[in-house]
Amino acid sequence: MTTKVVKKIEKIAISLAEKFKETAVTRDQVGGNAKNERDLIRESGLLKLLIPTEYGGLGGDWLDVLQAVRIFARVDSSLAHVFGYHFVNLTTPHLCGSEEQKVRYYTETVQRNLFWGNAFNPIDIKLTATKQDNHYIFEGKKTFCSGSVDSDYLLASALLEGREEPLLAIIPTKRVGIEVKEDWDNFGQRQTDSGTVEFHAVRVELHEVLENGFNRDEFSRLRLNISSFILNHLYLGIVEGAFEAARNYTQTETRARSPLYTSATEDPIIQKHFGEFFAQVEAAKLVVERADELFQKLWLKGSDITLAEREALDDATNVAKIVTTKIGLDVTSRMFEVMGSRATANRYGFDRYWRNLRTMTLHVPVDTTIQELGRRVLQR
Repeated sequence: MTTKVVKKIEKIAISLAEKFKETAVTRDQVGGNAKNERDLIRESGLLKLLIPTEYGGLGGDWLDVLQAVRIFARVDSSLAHVFGYHFVNLTTPHLCGSEEQKVRYYTETVQRNLFWGNAFNPIDIKLTATKQDNHYIFEGKKTFCSGSVDSDYLLASALLEGREEPLLAIIPTKRVGIEVKEDWDNFGQRQTDSGTVEFHAVRVELHEVLENGFNRDEFSRLRLNISSFILNHLYLGIVEGAFEAARNYTQTETRARSPLYTSATEDPIIQKHFGEFFAQVEAAKLVVERADELFQKLWLKGSDITLAEREALDDATNVAKIVTTKIGLDVTSRMFEVMGSRATANRYGFDRYWRNLRTMTLHVPVDTTIQELGRRVLQR
């Protein structure tokens, strides 16, 4: 992709973010499906950003996708989430399916401008698959199905008796027997449509199943990293947005706390806080961008990835998650110490930065990641 095209994509992402920002606080309060904003993403052409040009896509790389996720997350982390997860789901046939499936789903996504959702949650074991003569039957339900409402395809995972890892399938969202519940009602990430999807005797054809799964080779195992990369940029975008919001508010609205100062920005304590915030955000950027470079390098290597390279990527991904989680929760909470009590007014919606980050970081607790990283370090 040429520099000119990259700049054009960045411009589109920034333009979309400016539109999202206009209604972000109101939509956060209302919750539900962000249909209008999802349609703006559809119309922008960015849903085909990562798809190679030979299939009609824009030919971007993961760095382009992650940058767009981060731009969106600064103003609306719900839309950043569903946008980023679109690519997590879309690339699963590439990683875990056949060459024919990869080509088919990339091409179809371009031709029909498809938006992908999921019913994938690997921890949720309430969806089962039963093999019939020439198809499967999916029965049960999945929770935390981000982007499921208003999606065109669902990436689903189901338990199949006798199979160690989940059975993966690509299923049209409107297939008979699929019921997408609009029941997501959490205090954060309120427009990610991460509710329940129920499957009532849903027929799944053999060609819709990704038989290779996660464990074909080290390349297919990248699927286990991709969600983390999206989330690391989600966390980083949230804390960047919170930092900018706090700085703008402090510069224009926060009152001086002492008659010694004509402006809050002259207050040494406030200056100290912002010095800490800036250093924290910059540190988070560095560890996230280092992991990004490793990931893009391995994506291009494909099946030539070695175990050592995968383990190095795991370490970088985990470090980025730990740093962005801890820094993000700290900054989004302490930002009120520099803005003052008036900044807690609901009309500003500044609390959404912490609520959104806190909601997402509970999905896979950071303590688990820290412990796993420590275990690996001690085994070397």
